[in-house]
Amino acid sequence: MTLKQKIKCAIAGLALLGLAACGSSRSDEAAAAPMPTPVAPMTQIGPVPAAAVQPQPTQPAMQQTYQPAAAVYRLGSGDNLRVTVFGEDSITGDYKVEGTGMISLPLIGNVMAGGLTVQELQDSIAQHLSQGFLLNPRVSVQVMNYRPFFILGEVNRPNQYAYVEGMKVINAVAMAGGFSYRADEDSMKIIRAADPTRSKQPAEPNTYVLPGDTIEVQERLF
Repeated sequence: MTLKQKIKCAIAGLALLGLAACGSSRSDEAAAAPMPTPVAPMTQIGPVPAAAVQPQPTQPAMQQTYQPAAAVYRLGSGDNLRVTVFGEDSITGDYKVEGTGMISLPLIGNVMAGGLTVQELQDSIAQHLSQGFLLNPRVSVQVMNYRPFFILGEVNRPNQYAYVEGMKVINAVAMAGGFSYRADEDSMKIIRAADPTRSKQPAEPNTYVLPGDTIEVQERLF
């Protein structure tokens, strides 16, 4: 091999070594390069569209309903009752609650009615009759006439008046001849017959009245 040929072979070998080194360097750089960090998807900033907002269920508004006096009223002196015992004409009849709160029935004698509701009195009479008198007695109690209510203060005719089922304070004022010229129509009190403390509670024109209640209409200050 001539000298010229040896020089060509040496140059070619150097070129091959250079290419190999370059490829190795690029592979090392590619291996050393860090992997790109995944980018989280962008979230929406600002108000949420109305369509995306789920409506929340709403609670129905509480409504005041009238309860019949017989369901909540507690019997007292002066109430006239009709007691019916099915199949027993000797006991069925009209009875008046005495000042002691008692009514007197055939067979069983005195039964406490004062302070009881109509349902409680029915149960009490049935219990008395089942103790050696009747088997499975069926009893019904109905209030024929309630004791009166009272209205005092600045009305034209303060007095006691017969109770009417479902009446309100404004009805009671009308029965008493309306407000006097000194009346403070926005200042009324009511004393509940069933309240042992006899405390005065604020009353409005639409406040329901129960038998035995006392209504007071205040005098205006100017």
